[in-house]
Amino acid sequence: MSDEAVPLDKLAKVYRKIRDRIAVLTQEYDTQVEQLKAQQDEVKNAMKEHLKALGASSVNTPQGTVIMSIKTRYSTDDWDSFKEFVKTEDAIDLFERRIHQGNMKVFLEDNPGKLPPGLNSMHEYDVSVRKPSK
Repeated sequence: MSDEAVPLDKLAKVYRKIRDRIAVLTQEYDTQVEQLKAQQDEVKNAMKEHLKALGASSVNTPQGTVIMSIKTRYSTDDWDSFKEFVKTEDAIDLFERRIHQGNMKVFLEDNPGKLPPGLNSMHEYDVSVRKPSK
């Protein structure tokens, strides 16, 4: 089928139908996954209570080894002080290695002559379809 053989309005209608069906399926999937995750959390908490009662961090069972570990996550509620600390300590590796897309776009728009070394950019065309206004 050639792109020009099918009228654009028909393609837009089909595109919207597919997008709407994807949205319905995604919602159904998300709902089912959330229900399963809630059940899984209940089971996980029950296993944690068993391990605590046994005073053990792991137990071998015929169905697999149940392991309880401590996970530590770090955050800050004072970004200005944290950034100053990183500068003072020359500890740039405390940040994750990714570029904030929106901030980089604004920086490049505001500073067209300042291209950071090693910066890559990829451009691609995208097509979207909006519902007609009534």
